[in-house]
Order: sequence, then structure tokens, then C-alpha cells
Amino acid sequence: MQHPRTVSDTKRAFYAAHTRPIHSIYRRFIEELLVEIHLLRVNVDFRYSPLFALGVVTAFDQFMEGYQPEGDRASIFHALCVAEEMNPQQLKEDAASWQQYQGCPLSQILDELNSNQPSAPLNSLNHAGKYSRLHAVGLYAFLQELAGNLTTNLNETLDQLAPVIKLPIEKVKRDLELYRSNLDKINQARSLMKELVEQERKRRAQEAPSPPL
Repeated sequence: MQHPRTVSDTKRAFYAAHTRPIHSIYRRFIEELLVEIHLLRVNVDFRYSPLFALGVVTAFDQFMEGYQPEGDRASIFHALCVAEEMNPQQLKEDAASWQQYQGCPLSQILDELNSNQPSAPLNSLNHAGKYSRLHAVGLYAFLQELAGNLTTNLNETLDQLAPVIKLPIEKVKRDLELYRSNLDKINQARSLMKELVEQERKRRAQEAPSPPL
């Protein structure tokens, strides 16, 4: 009888696929994402969907923005997918499928959701399976692409969507508040790191010996 994979198995698979060190301000995010996806995927109610794919890709891209070297960023994403036994190409393609709604007004989205058979990937808002924060992140990314950036008045938009989608809207609101707060924190950490690197560069330039005459 085959035993189910553990969190330790998943982490071990990740670090076997990506062997280079990960910068400290990003390492915690990666490990938390590994655990979150693992626990979600082993749940009997989990169903892979384009909404889940959009959430994973969005969370990774936003938290890993500016990671250097760029090649390591791609390697980390690939290792994450390998460790979670997911296809990275399918994940990116399913996330990209939401771009067809770019510029759509909310009224058009609501009309389609109210129809009997909303088209893919929109129908995954009603067939997400086990809910997770990543579904909320996917919904947030989707709303950012709509006409007028519907995340400006996010709670109002979510209230309009509540009757026609099967996501727990109050949980979505709480998860997105925490998500945006964490994103702000890591952006601040990135800015501080850039300042420290620049200060070190200037210090070394000032301390460098003058060239001989």
C-alpha cells in the first residue's frame, strides 16, 4: 500500500529540483506556498481548476517580482510545480486563459455567470472544489483585468458577485485583506534591500583607492 506524500516529501522534492540558495525574504513565502498547495491537493475535495491556476501563478509572480537572478526565478517556479506534481506549462496556460476577459465590464461578467453554462474558465468560479486562499488570489487577479480595475472598490464588487458564484465571499474578503497586507510588507522589504545594496555600493566606491597619478 502506497503511503500519501507528506509535507516533508514535498519540500524535499522541491529542494532536489532547485539546489541553489533562495534569498531569505523570499524563502519563507516559497515554503508557505509549498505547504499550502500540498495540504490543498491532498484534500479529497480538491479539484484543479483555472481559478486555482491563476491564484498560484499570480501569488508566485507578485511575491517573487524582481527576484535575481531571473533564471533562478524560473527554476524556483518549475521546482515548485515538480514538487507538487503539477505541470508548470498547463498551470501557466490555464492562468493565461483568463486574459480573454481583459477590459470586460462587470455587467457582462455577471450576465454570463447568470447564464446556465458560463464559458471556461469563468465556470470555475462555480466549480472550485475545496476553497483556499489561492482561489481568492485568483479571483482578485481576474478582477484586476476587468474594465475599470474592479479591485479599487473590492468589497463592493465581491458583494455583487456573491449571489452568482460559489466562493465563500466573507472568507475571500478576509483572505484578500491579509494577502494585500503581506504583499505590501514584502514590497517594503524589497525597497529596503535595494537601499542597503545601493548604500553598500556607494561606501565601497568611496573607500576604493584612488588610481595612481
